[in-house]
Amino acid sequence: MDASDGDTKGASNNERLLAAARTDNEELILKVLGEEGTFDINCQDGLGNTPLHNAVINGSTDVLEHILEHEGCDVDPINRIEGATPLHLAVQLGHPGLRKHVVESLLEAGADTSIKDKNGFIVLDLILSDDTEMRTLIRRSQAQSSISKDDIASGTYFFSLSLFHSFFVT
Repeated sequence: MDASDGDTKGASNNERLLAAARTDNEELILKVLGEEGTFDINCQDGLGNTPLHNAVINGSTDVLEHILEHEGCDVDPINRIEGATPLHLAVQLGHPGLRKHVVESLLEAGADTSIKDKNGFIVLDLILSDDTEMRTLIRRSQAQSSISKDDIASGTYFFSLSLFHSFFVT
């Protein structure tokens, strides 16, 4: 058995993706991703968790980046148990440095901060009140995503940008 496969010999490529995300096995995910068309990057386990959910939950930062770089990756899949997106899970990670890295990666990939989980919470509701750095990160993303192409075309972008700058930068 190849050491990079761990205990996944005989498993489907979707099962191998889920396992790689749980264990941050970069070699395994690269092997699966190299087999184009033989896997679903958004496959789900029995709980509705995708490889992206698993990478977030387990702090698998190397595998996370490979998943997010994949063209077919849905950055906002919703799991069955909590109705949570990977971003909902990321803002609740215990280690501050890991939390920041994972949240930034998800936001850069276009994660939606306005999706509600089964309890009606958006990600901002799940952040501890004293975690001002994380709150600012989410609010910046919300402000940036509210600036649409129509705003840019109509010139209101510059007003929004100056408002954003005065609210977050000064």
